[in-house]
Amino acid sequence: MALLLSLLLSLAPIPRRALAGSLLVVLALSPGSARSQDADLADSYAVRCGAGIVESERSAYQPLPRGDVFCPLLADPKSVRSFVSYQRGDAADFAADIAAVGIGDQFGFFRIGGTRAGNGVQLGLSGSVFAQFDVGSSSYELLNADYLIGLPLTVRFGSFSGRARVYHQSSHLGDEFLLRPNPPLRENLSFESAELLLSLDVGALRLYGGGERFFRREPEALADALVHGGVELRPGAVATLGNVVSARFVAAADVKTVRDSSWRTGVNVRAGFEFGRPGDGVAGGRRWSLLGEFYDGPSPYGQFHRSQVRLAGVGLHFTL
Repeated sequence: MALLLSLLLSLAPIPRRALAGSLLVVLALSPGSARSQDADLADSYAVRCGAGIVESERSAYQPLPRGDVFCPLLADPKSVRSFVSYQRGDAADFAADIAAVGIGDQFGFFRIGGTRAGNGVQLGLSGSVFAQFDVGSSSYELLNADYLIGLPLTVRFGSFSGRARVYHQSSHLGDEFLLRPNPPLRENLSFESAELLLSLDVGALRLYGGGERFFRREPEALADALVHGGVELRPGAVATLGNVVSARFVAAADVKTVRDSSWRTGVNVRAGFEFGRPGDGVAGGRRWSLLGEFYDGPSPYGQFHRSQVRLAGVGLHFTL
């Protein structure tokens, strides 16, 4: 943990006070992680979020492993997952009726298992596309598309987990959108980022925090730093319908503060139900969620990053 913290604090120019604030709760509760290692693995947060490891893959070295040891972020607008959602916004800011679609996946190269079941270090490749369509237009015009590809290095030790990632993002406006009268100025928008996130499971809660440093930015006016934190709720209680489906209430809040000309904060909140197969065990199958969401802050959609938006909607989300 000391090594990860030293790396995080070296991500200049992110202010150390801002990073410390985003991680305060995580670090304050870190002594409890040792106690939680003795908890029943089958009821751990990692299993609830789908990051459990099957018995056959708990060896010291596992090539091409299934899943990951780091739980996907539930409320992060740019979390690698597949989804489709409807969002209602302000036409003056972005668009009034938006269909947001994401397609994402992750491929593990290898995992080195720990001495305790569920622990390990994993390296992989992830990729995703996020697109937004104006469903209020006659042809459902593509507004913006963001393309991300990254190399995530993830780690889990009991209730503590982390992710170090280098990724690339490029963003593009839709062709039909550019043919509108007075379209926004098109930018060749792309950047690379170095990210570090630390996470701690505390019962039904998960707390996480960290930051990013952007480099090779185009245009240069893009944000150069980001502070990231959040909290998730996944209770142990599950409702089941025979052998057909199981359902669990989930909720999360994700906060990002970016620095460009000033520090600007975006908050995304999601809540709803996550569905899966009853009795999936430690390494559950794929799941889907029905989530309501609300976002307020700098636009998370690349070409509109300068806009302040407020969006509310509902969507279907699918795990990796």
